[in-house]
Amino acid sequence: MQISDILKPEAVRVFGAASSKKRLFQEIADVAQLAYGLSSQTTVEALLDRESLGPTGVGHGVALPHARLDGLDKVVGAFVKLDTPLEFGAVDRQPIDIAFALFAPEDAGVEHLKALALVSRTLREQSFCTKLRANPDPATLYTILTENQSVQAA
Repeated sequence: MQISDILKPEAVRVFGAASSKKRLFQEIADVAQLAYGLSSQTTVEALLDRESLGPTGVGHGVALPHARLDGLDKVVGAFVKLDTPLEFGAVDRQPIDIAFALFAPEDAGVEHLKALALVSRTLREQSFCTKLRANPDPATLYTILTENQSVQAA
């Protein structure tokens, strides 16, 4: 599995700021609706439900919100970069400015875990996140995200 298998170019966005975690989830849901046809309201509710189990802010300015949704036949993702970091309740108590959301079918099982591990491994690399933070263009961000995976897979 590669990031290009789960992320469409149109599912990569840059926003100036989000006023709250719920607002960020709404932005992510809107991106997922446009890119994958997911219900924005259902997506926000699923992300909030998952977040209530524990924060998905993994540290170093990165969040990996994720949820299972009806109507999907494979794992898909949405990448959002914020110009202004958001207090997110991350494990290291630092605000986040990178969010890579994953959405999986209700019965995804191991594929959901593989996608989560792939994204987590990729965004754990600080130099990689620095490169993402330095680029404001969604098309460039998509290229960075998908090229990095090709290099790692080689």
